[in-house]
Amino acid sequence: MSQALLTGLARTNRPQSAVRRFLALDAVVTGANGLAYATASGPLGEFLGVDAGLLLELGLFLVLFAAGVGWLATRPQPPALAVKLVVDVNALWAVLSVVALVAWLEPTTAGLVWTPTQAATVAGFAVLQWTALRAAGRTR
Repeated sequence: MSQALLTGLARTNRPQSAVRRFLALDAVVTGANGLAYATASGPLGEFLGVDAGLLLELGLFLVLFAAGVGWLATRPQPPALAVKLVVDVNALWAVLSVVALVAWLEPTTAGLVWTPTQAATVAGFAVLQWTALRAAGRTR
């Protein structure tokens, strides 16, 4: 990803600010998703064709994860190792979402659309965060 594209997406030419902005965006989206899964696991489970208990557990995990990512976003200079962990968890989430879709979920049509869409979104966060971290020269 070019520096110009990264700058445009983050709305800043300071790579450290880009890292924080992409973490903050991830926290908001992940937190909203987690809250939805946790508070409406029954109806969403039926709509998506996913077990309500699984959605509840995933929702609670996502809320906690989002809180941690949000906290990192508030740091003036988030620790590179912590940002790398967020990137790794996001990448793992994206891969496991697709594997679950193929291996053991029996989703509805909505679930067939939602699962790869959210996986692509999470993978996008991982790419943006990693690229911003590299631009900040903090990948070592």
